[in-house]
Amino acid sequence: MHKIRFFPDTITVLQIKREEADTMILKEKEPFTAGINYTSKKILQAAVIFLGFGMNLSQILAGGKQSLPIIISTITTSLIIAFILYKALKLKTNNAILVGVGSSICGGSAIAATAPVIDATDEEVAQSISVIFLFNVLAALIFPTLGAVLGLSNEGFGLFAGTAINDTSSVTAAAAAWDGIHASHTLETATIVKMTRTLAIIPITLALAFYREKKEKKEEGSSFSFKKSFPFFVLFFILASVVTTIFHLPAAVTGPLKELSKFLIVMAMAAIGLNTNIVHLVKTGAKPIFTGFCCWVGISLVSLGMQHMMGLW
Repeated sequence: MHKIRFFPDTITVLQIKREEADTMILKEKEPFTAGINYTSKKILQAAVIFLGFGMNLSQILAGGKQSLPIIISTITTSLIIAFILYKALKLKTNNAILVGVGSSICGGSAIAATAPVIDATDEEVAQSISVIFLFNVLAALIFPTLGAVLGLSNEGFGLFAGTAINDTSSVTAAAAAWDGIHASHTLETATIVKMTRTLAIIPITLALAFYREKKEKKEEGSSFSFKKSFPFFVLFFILASVVTTIFHLPAAVTGPLKELSKFLIVMAMAAIGLNTNIVHLVKTGAKPIFTGFCCWVGISLVSLGMQHMMGLW
């Protein structure tokens, strides 16, 4: 009888210890909750706005015309794969959306722009960004060698890196590695293609806002407000891009603003991390990781296939 009574007590103690481990960094998080929530939401949106100052629309449209069919194809492929796996694996809706959008557009920035629109939790955001960054690192390491094995030209690799790698920093790393090996200038091509992809944030977030409004209206007693959920920060992102384009802002002005955007994203990611249960994140991460892998492979194959069809490879 004593053993039977002791066993539940032991389980209780272990549960308490695990909960303490989950909050080891902040044992008393309550005083910081308001600041953490503000940073993970509002600062994240501010990061997207400042990202717009790095987008010169005239340069992007001039240099990104050739890549547009490939970009549209890869984005469509990623979203379709994410939707199929959402149904097949019974993924959480927000996880499927964030991984699909993050894979197809621009990684963490796309997730940052999409999360407030679909009212994603910090844990869903953290999980999706972790998945995207995993395959970003793999791509940056693998793609330069893969491009050489496949016999891609300098221009072809720039298009491949710009359309098949999610995050701008990883695109830059892969293109710079290629340039170092082949003494070429693919970095500019890859960056322009990547910036062209980033513009897809605008239609995607607006479409999701309208979809959510339509869905919420069907539910009785819903307190959903389209005005509150509309991604106004995306409009400021567009405004920042327009200002940069019209006034031809020099790099001395746009450079610090882009760095500020990166700094704000780091702040927001730290806040999201403080709101995330790591143990639960790891336990539930298999399906999102598999979805991210399938999106990554699908995008890569479609990018190469489109180049072949267009006579670029």
